Amino acid sequence: MTRDELERVVAGVLAGIAPEADLATVKGSEDLRDALDLDSMDFLNLVIGLHEKLGIDIPEADYPKLFSKDGLLTYLAAKTGG
Repeated sequence: MTRDELERVVAGVLAGIAPEADLATVKGSEDLRDALDLDSMDFLNLVIGLHEKLGIDIPEADYPKLFSKDGLLTYLAAKTGG
C-alpha cells in the first residue's frame, strides 16, 4: 500500500474511535496521542483497528514506533510491503 492509502486507512480507523480527530492536521513528527487527544484506550483501539483492517500483527513492544504520524505510517508501510 502507498503512504496515502495507509493514511486513509488510519484516518478511517480513527474516525470510528474519535470522530473529531483529524489526522490531516497532525504534523509528521508530532505525537498522535497529544495532537488528537487520544487516551491509552483510544490508542489501543487504534492499534486493534489497524490490525483488523490491514491483517498485521503489532506487538506491544512496537507501540512506541507508532506514536508519531511519520512513525506510524513508516511502520505500517514496512509491515504491508509498501
